[in-house]
This record gives sequence, C-alpha cells and structure tokens, in this order.
Amino acid sequence: MPSTLQRKFWSCTLNILPHAIIGILFGVLIVTSVSSYAEEADAARPLLTSDQFHSILHQDAKLLDEAGTIESFLDALDGTPPNWKEIYGSDGAGHDERLFALNRERDRLREGHDGLTNRLMFLWAGELSTYDAERSGFHVAIGPKLIPTRWGLVRFKPENLPSNFVAVPPRTLNESLQKRVRNGERIEIDVALTGRLLPDESIIYDFAHDESGQGMVMPVVRVERVGYILKQ
Repeated sequence: MPSTLQRKFWSCTLNILPHAIIGILFGVLIVTSVSSYAEEADAARPLLTSDQFHSILHQDAKLLDEAGTIESFLDALDGTPPNWKEIYGSDGAGHDERLFALNRERDRLREGHDGLTNRLMFLWAGELSTYDAERSGFHVAIGPKLIPTRWGLVRFKPENLPSNFVAVPPRTLNESLQKRVRNGERIEIDVALTGRLLPDESIIYDFAHDESGQGMVMPVVRVERVGYILKQ
C-alpha cells in the first residue's frame, strides 16, 4: 500500500503532467511556425536573364515601371493629380495639415475601387553582393526607384518584404558572376516585386525631403512574390 506522502506525490504529478505536455506542444508549435516563416522570408529565388523575364510576368499582374503606364494606373484609381503648389503654399507653412486632409479624402474616395484588388508588379534597383555557398546564390542589396511622372515623383512602398534577398544564378553563369563580384565589378539587377495595394492606405501623398515643394506619390503594396532579373 502506498503511503499518504506517495499518494500526494502522484496526485500532484498527474495534475501537472497534462499542463506540462500542453506547454511543450505549444512551444513546439511556436518554434515550428517561426522556423517556417523564417524559411519562407529568407527563401532564395532564381536569377533570370532578361530574355526570361516573361516567366515571372503573370496575366493578372500589371507591370508599372514607365511613366506612361504609372500615370494611366493613377488616373484610373485617383482621377487627377494633386495641386502640389496649392498644397505646399508659398512658403510651406501648414502643408502638413493640407497633406493629411488630401490623403484622408483620397482614401475615402478610393474605397471599394476595383483597382485595389488588382495585382501589380514594380521594379526596385538591386546589386549582387557577397556569394552564399550554402544557398548557391548572391545576397542582394536593394533600393527604391524614383520615377518622374506628371503626378509627381513615384516611389513604390513595399510591405511584407522578405528579410533576406538571395539570387541564385544559373549554373552556366555562376562562376563568371562570382569572379566579376570578387574583382569588384558592380552587377546590377532588377528586383521585381509583385503584390496588391493595401486596401486602407493604398497610396500616400507626400513631399520629397530633399526638394521643397516636390510632390511624391507612394503606392503601398503588400508583396506576394519576388523575382530577380540580370541586367547585364
């Protein structure tokens, strides 16, 4: 017969054990979720040659990289460009309040617009950096492009970007690209970002920081796909 002390010990153990198991399983689920997200965020993508670029263009994605195409896109979505001179004023005083009012009104008028559900693609500038032997690819340094249009300077603003960009070249180009990078040559690429506009804050109107009164238009895109295109 077990003693009173032994019965108490096993009673406490049986009460604690299910909670411990649940805690361990919950911890495993958290670690698995984080690991899966990290793998997806850091996933490498093929480095395409310019003649392969069509392979990442999809029928439901509109490429916005030239002034005319961007202007047509903004015309359809927001109608007319802002009156930047009026918003900025003679000396810039009070322009923050006028910008806030402009953005709030444009967001309201844009609600429910069909253009918010369309998938679009834009290009950022990229450059091959250090070679990662484990992934058989190059880390990529990226930066935004500024495109002058009659709406103002357009700069696409991506959301949900991967935490690490790695471009994997074809085997036929791998060694030659590694040699060029080791020799200090700049290898420029295009980084194709595909996604949809954020529904609540799809376009931000602002002024450029380095040029007084210069209007800027920033479409905000939740990124779904990334592609790399070799320019040289």
